[in-house]
Amino acid sequence: MSAIPGQISRDEPLPEDRFLDREESWLQFNQRVLELAEDETLPLLERARFLAIFSTNLDEFFMVRVAGLLRRIATGLAVRSASGRQPREVLERTAVIAHELMLRHAACFRDDVLPALAKQDIEILRWEELAEAEREHLRRLFRERIYPVLTPLVVDSAHPFPYISGRSLNLAIVVRDPDTEARLFARVKVPEILPRFMEASPNRFTPLEDVIAAHLTQLFNGMEVLEHHAFRVTRNQDLEVDEDIAEDLLLALEKELLRRRFGPVVRLEVEESISPEVLELLTEELGVEERQIYRVPGPLDLGGLHQIADLDRSELKYPPFVPSKAALPTEGGVFAALRERDIVVQHPYDSFATSVQRMVEEAAADPRVLAIKQTLYRTSGDSPIVDALIDAADAGKQVVVIVEIKARFDESANIEWARKLEQAGCHVVYGFVGLKTHCKLLLVVRQEADGSLRRYCHIGTGNYHPKTARLYEDLGLLTADLEIAEDVTELFNHLTGYSRQVSYRQLLVAPNTLRSGLVLRIEREIGHHRAGRPAHIRFKCNSLVDEVVIDALYRASQAGVPVDVWVRGICALRPGVPGLSENIRVRSVLGRFLEHSRIFAYECGGKPEVWFGSADLMHRNLDRRVEALVRVNDPVHRDELLRLLDKGVAADTSSWWLDGDGVWTRHNGDAEAPALDIQTHLMRSRRWRTVDGG
Repeated sequence: MSAIPGQISRDEPLPEDRFLDREESWLQFNQRVLELAEDETLPLLERARFLAIFSTNLDEFFMVRVAGLLRRIATGLAVRSASGRQPREVLERTAVIAHELMLRHAACFRDDVLPALAKQDIEILRWEELAEAEREHLRRLFRERIYPVLTPLVVDSAHPFPYISGRSLNLAIVVRDPDTEARLFARVKVPEILPRFMEASPNRFTPLEDVIAAHLTQLFNGMEVLEHHAFRVTRNQDLEVDEDIAEDLLLALEKELLRRRFGPVVRLEVEESISPEVLELLTEELGVEERQIYRVPGPLDLGGLHQIADLDRSELKYPPFVPSKAALPTEGGVFAALRERDIVVQHPYDSFATSVQRMVEEAAADPRVLAIKQTLYRTSGDSPIVDALIDAADAGKQVVVIVEIKARFDESANIEWARKLEQAGCHVVYGFVGLKTHCKLLLVVRQEADGSLRRYCHIGTGNYHPKTARLYEDLGLLTADLEIAEDVTELFNHLTGYSRQVSYRQLLVAPNTLRSGLVLRIEREIGHHRAGRPAHIRFKCNSLVDEVVIDALYRASQAGVPVDVWVRGICALRPGVPGLSENIRVRSVLGRFLEHSRIFAYECGGKPEVWFGSADLMHRNLDRRVEALVRVNDPVHRDELLRLLDKGVAADTSSWWLDGDGVWTRHNGDAEAPALDIQTHLMRSRRWRTVDGG
């Protein structure tokens, strides 16, 4: 990078212990989710949902992060982490924290949420707690709906230990043959196609495995059932596809999805009542170490609490919320509005259906539209976006879709609708070898009334997914700006052809210019500060891990530049360390909606510069993905985003604060002066992107 006035010196070394551990920081994020479940001021069914989210989050942590670390250790590729820890030290430390959190999670369910639900006439009971009439109802249900789909598998000299699929709930059973006195081990898989909790009577539920366990004699007729215990395994479910030798990426990915089911076990969950003999057998057959065994009070798999949280009890949930439809005028159409001004939307506060989705649907129906180009990373199975693209292709428009079929855990769905788009006549492109296409881009080419061609764009921070757009907080810019349109056109050419475009006018694009562009602006901010001009750095992101960016922020803090970081999840930066980061504040907001937007703002000597887009500050985003940030040029939008960033880190906003030791502390005010819930504030406040731009 060329030298510029005020450029920071990189000669002075920074402390070796300046990075927090990434894996531990991720677990601390999930701890913050658990703290929401523990918060008695939140609606009860929402607390149950946060318990479910904690459970599924932890599953993903083991399937991806722990599994990846174990794989690197096994292949000899693991190296000391940026935090200075050896790989096995990271594994041991995360195992200790995960054990503690799982016990805390179980205690929150058993001692807090479960009794609170009972007071609201919603009960989750074990089999022995049910009334006889309820048991009789479940006996009938067992014969009609459960028994036919069960497959007991015994283990003996003729029957090897069965394969246990990842995230499946199972019963480990010991039976005795009364004729030979032989003890046999058997396994029954709890069917995933049935509800996690069976309704014994209105609003009284029992775990599915309890119903199965009560009827084991019907599965092992003539045998004596000695004991049974629930257990669950988590396997490595990260994908490994060698794209350099995969001639057909779709076929290679489909084969890998089949192999994924057979990944090595990375965690064994058992109820704490399990007998030593059964646990020893499971440990030996599954090939797990002691640190991979997690003993918790039952029931296991509390991700199923989403079922309880979905009950029709509105008084126990967040108040209903209807997104604003005022982002775009109802008359005149999307393209007429964009010819007048740029529009910034913030979901879910602004309706996705009446803004971004409407833009795609109007483009598909407009006879003047000649072409639509779009990236799709994740979308819903019944997506109106996909339907609109198919309609556009049917109408003879050129439709180009960049599909990322390697989107983690959505690979199968993406393959399915990618083929659906191809069959409809869309040009489907699968991106680059070695890079995921993660940017959120839409380009519409339209012939205007005077015969000229004009391009309309959407650049966002979130997926084109109508369902998550109601749950994820995201930003999107809708514009007909000529320079942005030219940039987006060139980026699509780069994605679909052999263009070697690396620099753009109004975009920062990974992996070529995004990291360097952000760091360059951090260094310029230092120059402004040293020259006595206003300087301030404000970032909002999901994760902050990249060492180059963190070091640049440290240098800015050392130079005296105030730095505010609003991060949802992982943060490897240590704030508030004297001589290193005393000018850096780090805050985290969790709540009803998933904070998902990424915003990067610089004061620039009193002429602020604001960017937003798809990229987080992680190695994968900056080095192994195609990401895009767009500059926000409208001063009204820019100022409002700056106010949003300031409010997110304000002392009187409900949030978690990170200290230099890596400890997160919740600041939520008190009963007399509760802190501001920024999401509630945004739901209640007037639309700040008014139609007249004022």
